[in-house]
Amino acid sequence: MTQLHGILPALITPFDEAGNFNAKSCERLLERLYDADVHGVYVCGTTGEGLLQTVAQRKTVAECVLHNSPKDRQVMVQVGAACLSEAIELARHAAQHGAASISSLPPAGFYSFAEVAAYYRALAESTDLPLLVYFMPAGGGAISTVAQMLELCALPNVRGLKFTDHDFYKLSLLKESGATVFNGYDEVLCAGLLMGADGGIGSFYNLVPELFVRLYAQTQTGQWAEARATQRRINELITITLRFPMFGAIKTMLGWSGIDCGTVLPPRRNLTADEARELQRQLSQSVFADAVFARS
Repeated sequence: MTQLHGILPALITPFDEAGNFNAKSCERLLERLYDADVHGVYVCGTTGEGLLQTVAQRKTVAECVLHNSPKDRQVMVQVGAACLSEAIELARHAAQHGAASISSLPPAGFYSFAEVAAYYRALAESTDLPLLVYFMPAGGGAISTVAQMLELCALPNVRGLKFTDHDFYKLSLLKESGATVFNGYDEVLCAGLLMGADGGIGSFYNLVPELFVRLYAQTQTGQWAEARATQRRINELITITLRFPMFGAIKTMLGWSGIDCGTVLPPRRNLTADEARELQRQLSQSVFADAVFARS
């Protein structure tokens, strides 16, 4: 089976003015990310607005990403959907087009753990691809304990988790079981890697992929002081960005850097003109001015 590891940007999905997928901008973004030596990409997740798109468009996005990704990079397709049959359809499509793995959010709504486990079991059995389940207790849901996560990881084809939480003790216990774990919170990637995470999946990787690749490389060679310094630099950008609607701000910044990603899909909110000007002012006074404004 493919080894899953490293830095995987949760890929922003560019749209045109009508809300349709913008393949040209996606190709440009992929080129930038792969030039920074990311290990792969995570497609149509929360950051990529997957659940706000139709199944047909999600397939188009996945095909574009897979076609424009080098063979030695890992493309993980997020296939979660409110309807299990749609999730299975997306999983089989990802397998047919050469994805390295799939991932899925738990089904949205008020479900018991047994019901969520049944969802993941059916999805895992639908293809031979490694599957990562999604753990994010801040978003609610039925998965809360290490025992539950280990039960899910014991399902055939389930390789591990995308772990979006600050409880790194739980992360370490999952790693002791042999599960593959990707850290989900960008601002604590260094801590997640210290506690054994195999890599990270995150939104801000789209903006400064070089810093996340550097941080990962530093941790792999035991340069922990340097990795903490890189994390602090990354967190300066995160702190500025989180003063605004995050996904709208990231798309705005990508546009300033030369890649027009359009606007976010409703019900998400774009930046107002005043917010965009204030974001621009704050960035221009930061160490990230060149990273955000100087690219073409």
